[in-house]
Amino acid sequence: MSERPTVVVIGLGYVGLPLAAALAKSTDCWGLDIDARRIAELRDGHDRTGELDTTALEKTTLKLTSEPADCPPADFYIVTVPTPVDADNRPDLSIVMAATRTVAGMIDAARAPIVVYESTVYPGVTEDMCGPEIERLSGLTCGKDFFLGYSPERINPGDREHTIDRITKVVSGQTPAVLDRVAVLYEGVTSGGVFRAASIKAAEAAKVIENAQRDINIAFMNEITHIFSGIDLSIWDVLDAARTKWNFLPFQPGLVGGHCIGVDPFYLAHLSEKLGYHPSIILAGRGTNDGMAGWVAEQIHARAGKAGTALVMGLTFKENVPDLRNSKVADLVARLAALGHDVTVHDPLADPAEAMHEYGIALDPDALDRRYDTVVLAVPHSEYLAMDEDLAGLVAPDGMFADIKNAVPKVSDPTRWTL
Repeated sequence: MSERPTVVVIGLGYVGLPLAAALAKSTDCWGLDIDARRIAELRDGHDRTGELDTTALEKTTLKLTSEPADCPPADFYIVTVPTPVDADNRPDLSIVMAATRTVAGMIDAARAPIVVYESTVYPGVTEDMCGPEIERLSGLTCGKDFFLGYSPERINPGDREHTIDRITKVVSGQTPAVLDRVAVLYEGVTSGGVFRAASIKAAEAAKVIENAQRDINIAFMNEITHIFSGIDLSIWDVLDAARTKWNFLPFQPGLVGGHCIGVDPFYLAHLSEKLGYHPSIILAGRGTNDGMAGWVAEQIHARAGKAGTALVMGLTFKENVPDLRNSKVADLVARLAALGHDVTVHDPLADPAEAMHEYGIALDPDALDRRYDTVVLAVPHSEYLAMDEDLAGLVAPDGMFADIKNAVPKVSDPTRWTL
């Protein structure tokens, strides 16, 4: 491998863009995304995901394109595209396979490049599906003309502590020599070092269980929230007491959305069922979490006593990020509407066009200028928390303020409700 290798990153979303920008500091790096609008925005210094600011985009030497033909022959092709689930919660590999086909048309066998996947998949996809697809389309031989690697993404949208340049990167390769090359590449990106997984399948599995584990723990919290609500016992009071034990795990109840925790367990479950084993714990956790938004809406409706005007504050899947993917707040909004409430939705970070396209929800930028029978703080963005006790001013007389994540306990009006 040359001292300054050439790298092409395919997919410039929440994962690919920060990675490509970091790689550009030590490699000749190209960022490829089929969305020409996305490339135009990045060239203008705007990252709609909020992962890189204008200054970072202006300083980077990353080359941006929406055309594969623009990219030179590379030593590494890194695939960082989404791997969602379909309407039946089955793995949808269409995007990662489309990216694989793009790579197949770009490979220069003379460079013996390594194709590294970061997209979340179940164990076996990289070697049993992606590699053979490249062989089929290119006429090249895997393990001779090109090689495979896997390094699971660990980007947490909006997290400014666990950034790509600080986290430990799990790396794997088709052979020991390939593993060495992949390790050297990523060691140049992060101060957190690399962990050399025993195999590509082990690295794939590590990623998918990280989020499945978190999903199951949150499901337990949501389930006990259901239980304690039956005796008017606040889960937050229970957690305050339980956290005094040194080994109590600090999980909280809530709406589990986003592209990872709400999706990855289905990839693991898919593999399990292919092997003839029913993953009851994994699927039970998913069922509990997927049903939480509807249950919360029903609790709010019951405590409000009747349907009326309702303001839902926040639509993104978590606080302080614009990411709307798999947001369970949309389910909350839908259930409140089904129960008869006239629902208004506000979010200072979400893209209105995307909210309408994905969920049919019209965001109201002037929603905070009125009062409502029910106000639901669904996503505690910093902008909302800065309002502090003024949040109570959004509630009409005899109305209710529902604080799902117990984010503003100072709003102590008798009509306040939380899980």
